[in-house]
Amino acid sequence: MHEADHQRVSDALRQRMRECAAGLVIPPPAFLAMQGEFLGYDERAGTLAARFPILPEQLNPFGTMQGGMIAAAVDNTVGPLSLLVAPPSVTRRLEIKYSRGVSAEDEYIHVEARLVERKKRRLFLEATVTDRRGVEVASGTAVHWVIDGLPDGRAGGGS
Repeated sequence: MHEADHQRVSDALRQRMRECAAGLVIPPPAFLAMQGEFLGYDERAGTLAARFPILPEQLNPFGTMQGGMIAAAVDNTVGPLSLLVAPPSVTRRLEIKYSRGVSAEDEYIHVEARLVERKKRRLFLEATVTDRRGVEVASGTAVHWVIDGLPDGRAGGGS
């Protein structure tokens, strides 16, 4: 089931990029390097779920997942969601609040991203990061900026 969901989201992202910005690599190499897996996309709710294994090379000296890797997992989930819900955009701001550590024994983290609001060219997104038991380990907010000059009619407008 997860493989089918991952493939469905990847296909939707590729189709969206063919329409908007040919030449972008979907899923991004950073997502693949983290061995991410898309779990599901709800277009009406504006949500995207993904999970990322906790790899030995991602651990800090305390044996927990490096905070920057958790932030990268959030970015690698809100970024693809932004491409699914709006014209191509870039991250302007990403803020992470950490609640607790996760170790290799936790196996993976789950990231649920959602579009909160769109104001002209700005996208406001949120993400919740949980461990395999569903306990929140971090949360994040992001502001994305829609890029000008792409062949997508929705990409114009003021700030």
